[in-house]
Amino acid sequence: MPEALLDDISHRRYNPLRGSWVLVSPHRTKRPWQGQQEASNRIELPSHDPSCYLCPGNKRAQGDVNPDYESTFVFVNDYAAVREQQAEYEPPAQDGSLATRLLKAESTTGKCYVITFSPEHNVTLADMPASTIVPVINKWTSIYTSHLDPHSPLAKAAKPTTMPPSGSTNGSLDSKPKQQHRYMQIFENKGQAMGCSNPHPHGQIWTTTSLPEEPEIELHNLKQYRREQGGSHLLEDYAKLESEKGERTVFENSSFWAGCPWWGTWPFEIMVVAKEHKRALVDLDERNKEDLAEVIAEITKRYDNLFETSFPYSMGIHQAPLSGTTEEIDASHFHMHFYPPLLRSATVRKFLVGYEMMAEPQRDITPEQAAKRLRDCGGELYRRKL
Repeated sequence: MPEALLDDISHRRYNPLRGSWVLVSPHRTKRPWQGQQEASNRIELPSHDPSCYLCPGNKRAQGDVNPDYESTFVFVNDYAAVREQQAEYEPPAQDGSLATRLLKAESTTGKCYVITFSPEHNVTLADMPASTIVPVINKWTSIYTSHLDPHSPLAKAAKPTTMPPSGSTNGSLDSKPKQQHRYMQIFENKGQAMGCSNPHPHGQIWTTTSLPEEPEIELHNLKQYRREQGGSHLLEDYAKLESEKGERTVFENSSFWAGCPWWGTWPFEIMVVAKEHKRALVDLDERNKEDLAEVIAEITKRYDNLFETSFPYSMGIHQAPLSGTTEEIDASHFHMHFYPPLLRSATVRKFLVGYEMMAEPQRDITPEQAAKRLRDCGGELYRRKL
C-alpha cells in the first residue's frame, strides 16, 4: 500500500477539521535523547487527604466547606478565569487610525466551574469503572443544559428536568446565567506535566459570552464541509472511514470511535467521535452515555498501561455552542480531544517548540504506530497487578 511508505518518510498530513497541516517525521524517533526528562509519578496517595481542597468535608481556599458528596461535586471556581460581573469596557470608536485597526480588544464574561469525578482522592478516570463515569457525563449534561439558549434547537432535545426554571437567577449551578453565554468548554488537565495543581480527580467547565478560537475554527470547517458535501457531516464520515480501515482505531463500540486521528499532532493523541450525528451532550441517550463512559475508561486505562505511569493529558469536549444559528447548531458534531505530552517513555515528553512554533506542528511517530501500541495496551490496569 502507498500509505505504508508513510511510516518511513517525512510527509505532511491535512487536518480538515482545522484546515491546517502537520509535518510527520517518523525517522526522528531514532535520535538519541539527552534532554529534559519528567519525574516518574508513582506516588501513593491516600483515599482522603485532609489538606486537599477537593476532598469531601474539607475547606476550600476561599473558606467554603465541601459537602460529604458520594459521587460528583460541582462548584463555582474560587479562582475563575472569567466572571459574570466586571467593569464595562467600551472599545474606542473606529476612526481609521492604526491603533483602532491593530490594537483590538473586546470584553468577555462568563462562569467557571470545577467538577470532581469522585470523592476518592487517589483515583483517576483510568481507575474508575465505566458505571462510575456515567454520573460525570450526566453532570456535564446537566450543566450544559442549564446554560443553553432557550431558543436553541438543542433546548427542545434536552430533558425538561435538566432545564432551569424560567427566570431563575438564584445563583445555583442549574440556574440561568445572568446573560446568555455563547460557548461551554468542558475539559480536564491531568498530571503535573499538564499544569494540574491538585491530584484529586477533577475537571473544569468554562462558559463564555464569546466563541473561543479552536471551536470557532472547527465549526467553520464543519459548516463548509456540510455545504460542499450536500449535507453530510465531516466527523460522521470520518468515523465511518476510520472504523472501516481500522489501522488508527484504538477502541470503538456501537456509539463511538476512538483512535489516533490521521492528522494528530501529539504522539499519542486520541480523538473520540460519535459515529452518528450528535450535536451535543443533550443528544446522547442513556445507551450513548454508557458507551461514552466505556470509551473514556478504555482510553485512560490504555494510556496508563502504555508507560506504566499515571499518564498526563489535556482532554476537552467540542460540541454545539450554547447559543448560535441553526446552521451552527446543526453542523456541530460531538467529539472529544485527548492531547497527551509523553513521547518515548514515562519521563520523556514531546515539546512543541522551534519549528512547531514558527512554522507548523510536527510529530515523530505516525498515528498508525501510536494506535497499534495503544491497542496492545488493553486489559487490566497495570497498577492493579503490582
